Amino acid sequence: MCGIIGIIGQDNVAPQMVDALKRLEYRGYDSAGVATIDHGRMDRRRAEGKLVNLERKLAAEPLAGSIGIGHTRWATHGAPTENNAHPHFTGGVAVVHNGIIENFGPLRAGLQKRGATFNTQTDTEVVAHLIASLLEEGLAPEAAMQAALKQLSGAYALAVMIEGRSDMLMAARHGPPLAIGHGDGAMYLGSDAVALAPFTDRITYLEDGDWAIVTGSGVVIHDRDGAIVQRDEMRSSTTATVVDRGNHRHFMEKEIYEQPEVIGRTLSHFVDFAEARIRPLDAAIDFAEVNRLALSACGTAFYAGSIGKYWFERYARLPVEIDIASEFRYREMPLSKKDAAIFISQSGETADTLASLRYCKENGLPIGAVVNVSESTIARESDVIYPTLAGLEVGVASTKAFTCQLSVLAALAVGAGRARGTIDADEEARLCQALAEVPRHVTQALHDLQPQIERLSHELSRYKHVLYLGRGTSFPLAMEGALKLKEISYIHAEGYAAGELKHGPIALIDETMPVIVIAPYDSVFEKTVSNMQEVAARGGRIILITDAEGAVAAGMETLATIVVPKVPEIAAPIVYTAPIQLLAYHTAVFMGTDVDQPRNLAKSVTVE
Repeated sequence: MCGIIGIIGQDNVAPQMVDALKRLEYRGYDSAGVATIDHGRMDRRRAEGKLVNLERKLAAEPLAGSIGIGHTRWATHGAPTENNAHPHFTGGVAVVHNGIIENFGPLRAGLQKRGATFNTQTDTEVVAHLIASLLEEGLAPEAAMQAALKQLSGAYALAVMIEGRSDMLMAARHGPPLAIGHGDGAMYLGSDAVALAPFTDRITYLEDGDWAIVTGSGVVIHDRDGAIVQRDEMRSSTTATVVDRGNHRHFMEKEIYEQPEVIGRTLSHFVDFAEARIRPLDAAIDFAEVNRLALSACGTAFYAGSIGKYWFERYARLPVEIDIASEFRYREMPLSKKDAAIFISQSGETADTLASLRYCKENGLPIGAVVNVSESTIARESDVIYPTLAGLEVGVASTKAFTCQLSVLAALAVGAGRARGTIDADEEARLCQALAEVPRHVTQALHDLQPQIERLSHELSRYKHVLYLGRGTSFPLAMEGALKLKEISYIHAEGYAAGELKHGPIALIDETMPVIVIAPYDSVFEKTVSNMQEVAARGGRIILITDAEGAVAAGMETLATIVVPKVPEIAAPIVYTAPIQLLAYHTAVFMGTDVDQPRNLAKSVTVE
């Protein structure tokens, strides 16, 4: 969500900032802008829509200057217009901001009483006016920055530039991440290491409450009380290689087809395939001693955790509480010292998930993080990291990160079962062998099903509403399938437990309602078929996703039957993800939507 870049260099920085912002497009945005200082004068260029619009403006009206700040905005306060785009200017102050200033209303009213005139609908403009008013009172920029921060409530990452000060940028973090990049004769600010990768791999992450003065020769970091503090400089593993789609039409398609490789890479981190056992797990969470496990996440990661709940309870006999993070943090769940918590996040920066993590940490629980970014805030604040080795995921709708999250949770559940004595060595070996075969089965599913699913997507695009049904681990997968369809094709879709059909949703069933049923031939298959019969009796159009045995056993007419390779139950959610992703992807492509950057969505949600 939103992207920040700042550079103090030796050459014109505007083109460098645009290139860096392109690397942050995956976060989601709807306007963009850059500002520089040249010969003491501050100027900016902003544009609604994609970065190509900003590039056209810069081509027509170039910006000079060796210092600058830039931003890609995902609208919260105010429409995604050029006028609301960052950077915001007032009184010689330029500001870019990620997050939400929660008390912007009272601050704005107070500033207006003192004569301030606001030109945008954003909360961010308040910050510029606030710092400008403090400068007018005679405070130095550093003192004005500290005084302004003390008046702000909410979540923010800020980069601030002062007209006439071509030697300095100011930065602050409370919530959303912000990194300092150390270069040779240059310094950088960025929302994450991805933006800074072309310039440097030497990164310092600001901690919550930190604010910093960045000059061409280095950085001075203050904590929330103003004391100068040292933060570790680390080497980022983020590649500087510019990401591209290769021979794929979209990043989402590319990332769907990368899944066999990244699933295998992730599983091999946790599973010793030669010995058919789980590698020793970090002792920070001793599953043998845990009485209850709390899982929490948002969006797609929540559905991964919901599947993980089934696995932990089945294989490790470990009770699991699973919560959407935005609810977990407010319901004040009673916690015990014998509990442990695991938080799941692709970016490792999800605001609600991070807040839930801190609640558990305050209550003394050991914390595990299933994250794709090892340098992220959630990773750094956890006791143990369980990495998803998916690599950079550009598409806003998560694909390979989801299946890697499932791979990690499956391996952890088996490891926990072995530690707790609920499975023996033979069962562990059987489950590890099942996981070892997952990449091959996903490859087969993607290759064999793509032509059929692409044709089926043309039919699916005709409908305005779709239901997904599943039982057991297929129930969260049904919710994930519905999420994928609606977020990239904009077709309304809902996922339900198949047994809940008769408790309300069946009222919607008629010939205009496709029903996608995820039903491996397993212990609950016959129950699911009974629900399918209820749909068929009311004219619903069934798309059945099953294996060869299930296709025969169902014995009923369908709009389509998608036959997935036969796999053990622990592997089914990972393998069955492939067809639901392909179905959403091809439907969206046929409908002509923006697959990689769906409207209103952001990759990393760093505000509540």
